[in-house]
Amino acid sequence: MSQPIITAEALDFLRDLKENNNRAWFTDNKTRFKQIENQVKQFYEEVKASLEKHDKIERLKMFRIYRDVRFSKDKSPYKSHFAGSFSRAGAELRGGYYLQIKPGETFLATGFWEPNKEDLFRIRKELEMDASEFKAVIGKASFKDIWGDIVGEGVKTAPKGFDKEHPDIDLIRRKQFIFVRNFSDDQVRANDFISEVDHSLRAIRPYFDLMSDILTTNLNGERII
Repeated sequence: MSQPIITAEALDFLRDLKENNNRAWFTDNKTRFKQIENQVKQFYEEVKASLEKHDKIERLKMFRIYRDVRFSKDKSPYKSHFAGSFSRAGAELRGGYYLQIKPGETFLATGFWEPNKEDLFRIRKELEMDASEFKAVIGKASFKDIWGDIVGEGVKTAPKGFDKEHPDIDLIRRKQFIFVRNFSDDQVRANDFISEVDHSLRAIRPYFDLMSDILTTNLNGERII
């Protein structure tokens, strides 16, 4: 049985939806949407199945196409992309995965989007004490070839209680610890796209293993979970 793929028809639908983002058009194309949505869900389920061969996944969450416009200036009723997230299982396994399918803007993201206050402080203290292992993991050539540099928001100078002159302040001041890989439409439509996504997710594992270890131990290396 062949693996599900993201078809040209799926990308064409998203382009058409972007140009016709209104309820009348969507209602007229509801059958088309449902067929494509089902194909895309099968793709995400296959990504999850591939992930489960080398990681523990608690759940896959597919995001609805409908936008919540109650508090938004943009009243477009629909998203012009498909997206889903994969949550790792258990308190010991930290980090998560997110995949967006959108013409010209498909990307895979992993890492820590909004670490809670306690986790963020623990990460910063680890980097303050010794960032060498962290930098070795994310600086490895085979890792950077796939994921590039760490991204995410940070405070402007230094978090409260940390020295702004610390040699690793550029890492310590971060509020997010994220890696993003972008894909072209040709890559998305390719028969091996699932394999390429899974290859990327396998490559992030050393980073997740290190961060999970940091977040489940204290500064003395003693287990807290």
